[in-house]
Amino acid sequence: MENQDFIITSLQSWDIEIGSTIKNTTLEISKKNRVVYVNPPLDYSTWLKGKKDNTYKRKLEVIKGKHSFLRQINNNLWVIDCPFIIYSINQLPTAWLFDYFNKLNNKKIATHILLVLEKLHFHKFIHIIDTDIYRSQYLKEYIKPALSIYYCRDFVIGTSYWKKNGSRLEPLLAAKSDIVLANSSYFSEHFKQYNSHTYTLETGVDLKLYDINKKWVSPLDILDIKSPIIGYVGSLTTLRLDVELLYSIAQELEKYNFVFVGPEDNIFIQHPLHSLKNVFFLGAKDIHELPAYINSFDVCINPQMINEITIGNYPLKIDEYLAMGKPTVATATHTMQDIFSEYVFLASNKEEYIKAINQALMEINDIEKKKKRVSFAHTHSWSNSVNKIYQYIKTFHQNQRINK
Repeated sequence: MENQDFIITSLQSWDIEIGSTIKNTTLEISKKNRVVYVNPPLDYSTWLKGKKDNTYKRKLEVIKGKHSFLRQINNNLWVIDCPFIIYSINQLPTAWLFDYFNKLNNKKIATHILLVLEKLHFHKFIHIIDTDIYRSQYLKEYIKPALSIYYCRDFVIGTSYWKKNGSRLEPLLAAKSDIVLANSSYFSEHFKQYNSHTYTLETGVDLKLYDINKKWVSPLDILDIKSPIIGYVGSLTTLRLDVELLYSIAQELEKYNFVFVGPEDNIFIQHPLHSLKNVFFLGAKDIHELPAYINSFDVCINPQMINEITIGNYPLKIDEYLAMGKPTVATATHTMQDIFSEYVFLASNKEEYIKAINQALMEINDIEKKKKRVSFAHTHSWSNSVNKIYQYIKTFHQNQRINK
């Protein structure tokens, strides 16, 4: 698909400092199509709290007129910032009040989007809604895209913030969208009850960044940590990771060193895991540094909790581990069993993890298995992922013509 116009609204800001599925998808689409990416606007609650990260500062400077609300990222890609603050609505007591103020927010955002689209001469555009259940709920009615796609990448309605209103509104958004994309077969089956045009879309890996053929130099803060190193890269949050499982495994495998690279939530920060002599927390790193850390690991792990949020989630880090050729052990979620079981050791408890880690260590020097892992990761390129989106769009149009 070429020379089409896309608009993307997302939960994630373009300016986040970690890797992002939707940013990589956007960049891939912009190679052959024009794209406008809409940054989520600042709301009054966030404004009053005054969170001082770079994303917040950028939004505030746009509102104050210190930065333009429109910036060009490459020849085909623009990012819109919203020069206004929207209502904070999630604590409103009734669905009626929530919907009333949510429509006001949606209309304000839509008016701004249409202004920019007119300036850029976007016509018959395709709208991709990246899990933005609230702020994009009524955009189909207000901006009138040629095609509307709801893309669910995560089970956000399983979290406390989204349960009350998200559980009610996500099915409505999925039903009125022309196409629904979900990043696992588990989520796809869920959404088919609301929209028959639902497809599974596996995400991609940045193969230029996670390139096993580069000569990676071990970072200074890992040089003195002895092998075997069992490593994890990513956010350390107890909503998704089983910290108690990690604690028991690290205690049992006291001769192995466990290295965690990424930001920690408060529970991780305060957990006794920090007291173990064979456990090292190296903190958050720039995304471009991550392959060097993964390359320094002997075995990579993804010790997820199994809950309604993680059971169908597609863990992008698995592709990153495999692209670097690393033996990997992960919790046996639906997606891991459905997609990765041939290339990853799967486990469900401490005993299985310990056994799997020991088996994985035996494969460190197995060149053929390393090649198979890398080759499989390469089937999950961003190009392949986005080409599937194009194919689903073509299939939808073909079905529409047949049904006329």
